[in-house]
This record gives sequence, C-alpha cells and structure tokens, in this order.
Amino acid sequence: MRLGGRLQGAIEVLADIDTRKRPVADALKDWGLAHRFAGSGDRAAVGNIVYDALRMRLSHAWLMDDDSASALGHAVMFRQWGFTPETLQAELEGDRFAPQPLAPETLAAFASRSLDDAPPHVQGDIPDWVEPSFENAFGDDWLAEAAALAARPTLDLRANALKAPRDKVLKALERSGAQAARIARFGLRIPAGEGASRLPNVTAELSFQKGWFEVQDEGSQIVADLVMAGEGDQVLDYCAGGGGKTLAMAAAMHNKGQVHAYDSDRKRLAPIIERLRRAGTRNVQAHDDRAGLKPLVGRCDKVLVDAPCTGTGTWRRRPDTKWRLTHKNLDERTAQQQDALAQASEYVRPGGDLIYVTCSVLPEENEAQVNRFTTDNPQFEIAGALASWDELFGTGAPRPRSSDGKTLTLTPASTDTDGFFFCRMRRKP
Repeated sequence: MRLGGRLQGAIEVLADIDTRKRPVADALKDWGLAHRFAGSGDRAAVGNIVYDALRMRLSHAWLMDDDSASALGHAVMFRQWGFTPETLQAELEGDRFAPQPLAPETLAAFASRSLDDAPPHVQGDIPDWVEPSFENAFGDDWLAEAAALAARPTLDLRANALKAPRDKVLKALERSGAQAARIARFGLRIPAGEGASRLPNVTAELSFQKGWFEVQDEGSQIVADLVMAGEGDQVLDYCAGGGGKTLAMAAAMHNKGQVHAYDSDRKRLAPIIERLRRAGTRNVQAHDDRAGLKPLVGRCDKVLVDAPCTGTGTWRRRPDTKWRLTHKNLDERTAQQQDALAQASEYVRPGGDLIYVTCSVLPEENEAQVNRFTTDNPQFEIAGALASWDELFGTGAPRPRSSDGKTLTLTPASTDTDGFFFCRMRRKP
C-alpha cells in the first residue's frame, strides 16, 4: 500500500472508533481482518497514524477547526510525519486509494491558527475537567507534563536476571536497536521511531522464548525494584494482574523467599502461569481466591498494592482511554483503591511495609489516598522513598517528582517513563 491507502485506512479506523465507541485495538484488528491484502508494514503504519491522532486529538482538531476523522488523520501528516499540505498533496496524487482532499476552509484554518492561542487543556491534549488535577499535581509544569503524555512511547524490556544478564540480552537484541535503560537496573529500551516505522516483534525472538527478558515499561520495573524485596522476605502482590511486578520482584529475590501473587480477576491473573514457567521462577505462588491468603494475615514483610486506577500515566500507550475518562470513572477507582488498601493492610506484619502504587498521575488517586489511609490507620506511617531511589539508581540518573522526599511520581517528562506513583507505608512495631 502507498501512503494514500494507509491514510485512508487510518481515517476509516478513527471513524469506526468514534461511531461505535470501541477500543482502538479492536477497531484496528477488525480493519486488518477486512483488509487481508494489507501487509504487516501497512497495518503498522495505519496503527501509527491512528495512535498519533488519538494522542493529540484535541490540538489536532483545534488547529484544523475540524474534529472529523479525516481532519485528524491529515493533521498527523502535517504535524507529526513531516509533510506540508503541498508535499502531502504531491505524495497522494494519482493514488486511487487516497482519501478525499480536505475542504479549503480546513486547510485555511490550519494555515492561520497557532496553538499558542488555544485553551491550555487543548495545548496539553487532556480533557478540560482534568486540568485542575494536573495543576494540583505539577504546578507551573503541568502543561509540559501533559504534553509529554501525548508523545510516542518507547518499547521497554526487563532482562530476567534469573536467566541472562542485561549485557547478554542487549547483544541478543542488537539488531532490534535495544539500548540499556537510563534508570532501571535491568531495563532495556528500543526507541519509538517516527512516521511509519514499526517496532520489532521482540516476543518472536528466541531469547524471549528462553525467558531472557520480559516486556515491561521502565517505570513499572522501577516501582517493583523500589519495593526492596529481599531474598528471605514474604511478599504479597495483592493486585498482581498479569504478574509483571511479581516476576520482577521474584528475580530481584534470586528465587528465594516467597512471593504470593493475588488478583480477584482470574482472567487477568491467568497469563502469570506461562510467564512464571518461561522465566524460570520458583518462589511464586498464584492465588485467585482471597480465602487462600488467610495464613498470610499479619505475616508479610512487604505487601504491594498495585491499585486499580484511571491509567492516566499510560496515556502514551493507551490514548483512547484519555477521551473516555469521566468523573464517574475517577470516583469508582478511588473507592476501589480505598478498599484494596484496607484489605491488603491486614497482611502486613508489624514493622513491615505496605506499598501503594498506581499508574496514574492524578493526586486524587495518589497523595490523597495515602494521606487518607494513614490518617484513618495511625498504625501506618509514610516512610521516605527518595533514599531508596538513590540507593538503587544513584543520584546521577533522572529523578522522579517529589514534593517531600516521601512519595514519588514518575512521569514521561521527569523520568522518561510511563506515569507511576509510589508510596511506602510502614506498619509500626
């Protein structure tokens, strides 16, 4: 397919997402099934256009004075893929699969408008009702933080120290352009690329099948490391999901001690079994029934609560969720977080740690939650996390945001990772 067919395909997918209010992954899958002649490069290019459009949807629409799928797709070409209206027209000329040209008034709007004149939330490409939360979280830096969440993400991997050192994995993935991560001790990173370029399918690598590495955002690796799980510890990963942080902690413990991975959603937890087998992990027990955790009450050294959240920190990877987020969603998540903290705290031994993590950057889900919990549960107190950061990663690495040295917030702008919040709460002896 030439660029015209790829752009038209992306416009069709964007229109489908808008019309049917469906996840972007589902819309892209259906488009691929309906266009089996499209090669892997074509599908990747269509996906890149769609995701680029969704990440910057508000600012694209404002500059074009048009929020149609066609306007968004063309805006990607003009603003992110290096075309001018003239060079794009020349590229599409004679391509019978290319989309219809934009209306003259849309092109005129793009030529005359400046994003500096747009409302702040449009400049930051976030929903307007979220702007006060960003201001609360980041102060004068909120616009830069919001804009960083609209950029393309890298592909991040974690070398599995149980099977291969990072240098060995780097060599195995040399042709994929993998580099050592700047912060995470076992992290590797493959640059995001530009335009139609596609990321390598690293899970097809023999080294992946051997269990040498896992796909995991660097921020997720960092917060798992900050748990400081030791070789002889009893650790509970209370909202384990697919087990990414469980695997990271188990490797850091050198297969010693015990990690209990629990999630109430059996479907989310199910992939952990195959992942544990591939990784060579022997110190993990998976639980999908809370009754099985009774022997752990008051006995765990570390309890990690990777709480359900709005996922605002992952907007680079899941930009469609940005535009579906509502006040109701936020209220539901904060209630679930309070329940998870209350339940998980029962398993912490005196002197042990309750660690609260979200992949959100909203203070309602982060600082407000841990402050509320420690006020309601005075047997717990917030223990500083910045010292652990320096111990693990040194003082020369990029640093997270922290107003008091106690709680930490990772963001694309500060640490070049997804957005994560980390807080350690220690149960008094």
